[in-house]
Amino acid sequence: MKSARTLQQLALTVKRSLHHSHPAQRSAGIIGAPFSKGQSRGGVETGPDKIRAAGLVDRLQQQGCAVKDYGNLTFEDIVPDEPVRGSRRVRAVGSANQRLSEAVQAVKKDGHTAVMLGGDHSLAMGSIHGHAAAVGPLSVVWVDAHADVNTPLTSYTGNLHGQPMSYLLYELQSKVPALPNFSWMKPCVSSQDLVYIGLRDVDPAEHHILKLLGVKAFSMSEVDQLGVARVMEETCDYLWDRAKKPIHLSYDIDAIDPSVTPATGTPVVGGLTYREGLYITEHLCQTGLLSAVDLVEVNALRGRTEADVHSTVSTAVDLLLGCFGRLREGNHLPDYSLPEP
Repeated sequence: MKSARTLQQLALTVKRSLHHSHPAQRSAGIIGAPFSKGQSRGGVETGPDKIRAAGLVDRLQQQGCAVKDYGNLTFEDIVPDEPVRGSRRVRAVGSANQRLSEAVQAVKKDGHTAVMLGGDHSLAMGSIHGHAAAVGPLSVVWVDAHADVNTPLTSYTGNLHGQPMSYLLYELQSKVPALPNFSWMKPCVSSQDLVYIGLRDVDPAEHHILKLLGVKAFSMSEVDQLGVARVMEETCDYLWDRAKKPIHLSYDIDAIDPSVTPATGTPVVGGLTYREGLYITEHLCQTGLLSAVDLVEVNALRGRTEADVHSTVSTAVDLLLGCFGRLREGNHLPDYSLPEP
């Protein structure tokens, strides 16, 4: 007779097997979005090619994932692009995100889990908009040092990479002024379908917004207090209380501590460890609901050494591999068999 512990292990093994065979998790549609105008630091536009060059496609295929790489999008260079209501390069950001939204819709209609390689985090506007347009209501897990929920009227910097969630949330529609090249942009996420993980640099207006809307947020204080496993359990329980919707994971590499991922534009000390960051992707993969992923803000020009860049890029690749079923305990393909002598 099997012990209770053995039965629990068996159940977990079956659960993992079922999750890892989920078709949406086994087919990645990759879009490169080499775009940097949502912020002021050059270099982030090299992120997609840096991540590819680190072997992303081959390594996904080696773990049994089908991959279609749609290449890099090209974006219109809009000149002049003067500030509007204090926000910078609004026309370029609006145009680029409309293009990205259309591209993500095409990837989802082809049946893939969409993988958007940024570029800066303003691109989440187009990525999440396109995802929702293709599949309907979403849950969003936003892993980031920053909340990125400033409105154009509360932002200190005017950089749109600190504002994308304010455009996406239904509840903030009345707080976002009309901007050029944004007429296509319609809110598509409820504040009750959003969870933040890793926050540790939140502006006063953003803190007010999160409290006002009752947004579920796990700052690094909560990650420290609860542990990442409990954080992920509570994240999924909270989202599933409403309904089991497709999950959009928007992952800013600066969520990870800069001792691990220093090559990024706005590093903040005290972030997720490599292991915590990876666990988030593993857990979401195992739900079978992960439907799109953003991996943004890798900036090779912000690394002081080649080792800084390598550590940042290789961590980005590992996070994406975790989204598609890689386990640190090891993996093998379903049809693997031992060779005969």
